[in-house]
Amino acid sequence: MDSGDLDGYDYVVDAEGSGDYESIQAAIDGAKSFPRERISILVREGVYDEKVTVHSWNPEISLIGEGETETILTHDDHFEKIGRGRNSTFFTYTLKVCGNDFRARNLTVRNTAGADEGQAVALHAEADRAEFADCRFVGNQDTVYAGGEGSRQYFRDCHVEGTTDFVFGGATAVFERCDIHSKADSYVTAASTPRNQPFGFVFADCSLTADPGVSDVYLGRPWRDHAHVAFVRTEMGSHVHPAGWHNWSRPEAEETVTYVEYDNRGPGAKTDERADWSAELTPTEAETYTKENVLLGGAPRQSAERWYRAAAR
Repeated sequence: MDSGDLDGYDYVVDAEGSGDYESIQAAIDGAKSFPRERISILVREGVYDEKVTVHSWNPEISLIGEGETETILTHDDHFEKIGRGRNSTFFTYTLKVCGNDFRARNLTVRNTAGADEGQAVALHAEADRAEFADCRFVGNQDTVYAGGEGSRQYFRDCHVEGTTDFVFGGATAVFERCDIHSKADSYVTAASTPRNQPFGFVFADCSLTADPGVSDVYLGRPWRDHAHVAFVRTEMGSHVHPAGWHNWSRPEAEETVTYVEYDNRGPGAKTDERADWSAELTPTEAETYTKENVLLGGAPRQSAERWYRAAAR
């Protein structure tokens, strides 16, 4: 990239020292709090071993990599290593996003803690109107935490991989045209959707893939009683368990969860043996799961409308 290509960026991060900063966190810390205009940060090709937080006073941040396999943010914290009691999971992140209107493009976020190390989050997102495009999220258990009651998050053309509950949390999140890759016989989602929230996780036009030898993966289990997950027009490999959904050994949750599917395809999409407490949507019901309806939810603020128009491009 020549100097003329840098005009659209406020800061450049380069681990080799040829940018404004050598670390991603330093660039975020150097950004103006509550800016009037979006702050765009180019992260050059390289591996950045650091733990990064985008604070609530850092809204309107864009992190732009030079390629999803070229710009890599990595760390290796896990539950036992953190050692902060029962909530240690939430301190294991590699990237934590609390600033609203965050955007990430063309980079990888990974947690390299081994598959036997337990909970180890790569992306921890609590921000509203957060968008991730052409990114890779790599880990094992608990790879992506999409959290924050009322938060709306949008993942487009991303790769997410893990073993157990590797998409979890209570946010409203749309995954569009994403590759969701299982590395072990376990569970894809563990939603904790709040009772008063109309949507949880929606996977639209995605692909569910798996490592060789993986053959017994559930679409989800309820982290909390009102978990809400939908798979729409998604290609499902043969690794998906015929029942599709698991009650986490809590039969009472079967009365309160919303687990739905519509127009899926592939060997794992057969519904004749699905859990009888899940449902197939009718075409009319499926219309409520459009990206626009899920992310805007009725009467959005003007800022949310602007965000949606930008995210939809």
